[in-house]
Amino acid sequence: MLLNQPSSPAGKGDAPGGDDVVMDVTTKSFMKDVVEESRLRPVLVDFWAPWCGPCRQLTPVIEKVVRAAKGKVRLAKMNTDEHPAVAQQLGIQSLPTVYAFVNGQPVDGFMGAQPETQIKALVDKLIAAAGGGNDIADILASGEAALAEGDLVGAAEIFAAVLGEEPANLAAIAGLARTELAAGNLEQAKATLALAPETAANDSALTAVRAAIELEEAASALGDVRELEAKVAANPLDHQARFDLAVALSARGKREEAVDHLLSIVRKDRAWNEDGARKQLVQFFEAWGPTDEHTLAGRRRLSSLLFA
Repeated sequence: MLLNQPSSPAGKGDAPGGDDVVMDVTTKSFMKDVVEESRLRPVLVDFWAPWCGPCRQLTPVIEKVVRAAKGKVRLAKMNTDEHPAVAQQLGIQSLPTVYAFVNGQPVDGFMGAQPETQIKALVDKLIAAAGGGNDIADILASGEAALAEGDLVGAAEIFAAVLGEEPANLAAIAGLARTELAAGNLEQAKATLALAPETAANDSALTAVRAAIELEEAASALGDVRELEAKVAANPLDHQARFDLAVALSARGKREEAVDHLLSIVRKDRAWNEDGARKQLVQFFEAWGPTDEHTLAGRRRLSSLLFA
């Protein structure tokens, strides 16, 4: 088979163009520059053709992501019009198609133009799986970025790849649990959180996820938001209905409204339910994280109210 043929020395005019990170490859150079190289670091192969419009969109993006990895992964670009044999052997029927090679074998990939976040998630996953332990912090940051942008699949893959290298990495455990929670997989998020050692129970990242899970469980038992809104409208002094509405709104991402309702209770009756509204606000802030805009604004408003 072609992929198992030994590489032939490239004669004059046969050497692929590019550099050591981004390069053009030919059928002759494929074994050396992709298969053999992938035993040292992951190699992405971009199968393209000059007539392919989406290829022209994808190539600059994938080059940018690969170069940002600073040599930890290689991009090999193969013009299938000039060098069709490898693409035919792999059964590629549409362009662009990208294959990721690790340890001499294709292990992952995608078809069609993809957003930068998706490509970066794939690259980070490959680097983590290849043992890029020195850059775990950077990889975790890319997972957080993917999660913030709503790329739940990419975020989950990145956090899982880190855990494959460092099973007790608390930031990765928390990140994966938050990703699963965002996807609506409450039980899986709880199972992931349980992977953390008991000695790390008070870790701030884990306690934040735990608070978010508790809020989600509480919200799921409250019923329809519209019914709660109707109760509050009918009786503005029904603090329990307003409290429940705040929890339900928080679970649906309406954080500012949730804060408004709890502050309303604190303003009208600080002692209600043993200071329950203030305590619930504190749990919100813990679940949302100290840098969340609603946490920062909510803390300021709460302080102004308490110490006015």
